[in-house]
Amino acid sequence: CYCGPVVHTRTDRPFASREPLQFGAEIYGHAGQEADLEAIELARACLRSAGVQSLQLDMADVRVIDAVLAPVRLSAADEARIHAALNAKDVAGLDSLSRDLPDRVRHDLGALPRLFGGVEVLDEAQRILQPSEALHTALQGLRWLASHATGLQVSIDLADLRGYAYYTGMRFALFAVDGGRGAGQSLELARGGRYDEVGAVFGRNRPAVGFSLDLKELVSAVAPRPLEAAVRAPWGMDATLRKAIADLRAQGHTVVCVLPGHEHEVDEFHCDRELVADAHQAGQWTVQPIQSESSK
Repeated sequence: CYCGPVVHTRTDRPFASREPLQFGAEIYGHAGQEADLEAIELARACLRSAGVQSLQLDMADVRVIDAVLAPVRLSAADEARIHAALNAKDVAGLDSLSRDLPDRVRHDLGALPRLFGGVEVLDEAQRILQPSEALHTALQGLRWLASHATGLQVSIDLADLRGYAYYTGMRFALFAVDGGRGAGQSLELARGGRYDEVGAVFGRNRPAVGFSLDLKELVSAVAPRPLEAAVRAPWGMDATLRKAIADLRAQGHTVVCVLPGHEHEVDEFHCDRELVADAHQAGQWTVQPIQSESSK
């Protein structure tokens, strides 16, 4: 697991922060689908623990486009243009870009933008795309993950190539359904996938899968928690007072000490109780409700 700020020169979507507070988790060393599912489950657990209950899981796999283009050799520039057209679901652009490609490849490229929806998309892809072992492996992997993603709305988009240069297999995103942006809208909160080749840059090429989320984005999607009232306490060096304050904080209470010369700022804090010395027993402190001026 990791957490820290990152800086982007450009945001990846409108209104996103250029300096997200990124949190994530990674699983190294296991190439099987069990690790893929574990990453999805961990991401879901994080979002649900924050109060996001209604989630949609979107999945894709970069090996699908690799299988479709396997029969031809393209320049990096031509491949990038095809990927961009697929991401934009630009059918006319794909038709133009694939004009000189074999009919079978051209057919499959034209079909990919339409292969999005529920799990039934995988059956349709199996039926209309050129069969290959690589394609079968990718589709079966998505099918297995979808069947084990209990409690999630699942959608598939075989033309989604976001992060193609980074991911090596399955990729996913978790969306908050009606995520505070208006009826019928969804907000992407977490993303991840398999990136087996990333470790080679650091001299250790090993299987890897993980996810990340922006804590700032997450906060915007959950209902604000009510401000918890604090306990007001006097400032002092008395050992019994210091212990009483420490004990309250250890129990999870917020204690605001009124520092010398700042008595007039007390009203800036939401305090509904105060720590007072027991009038009958020296060295004892008790928490009492703060009386309003009108009730005194």
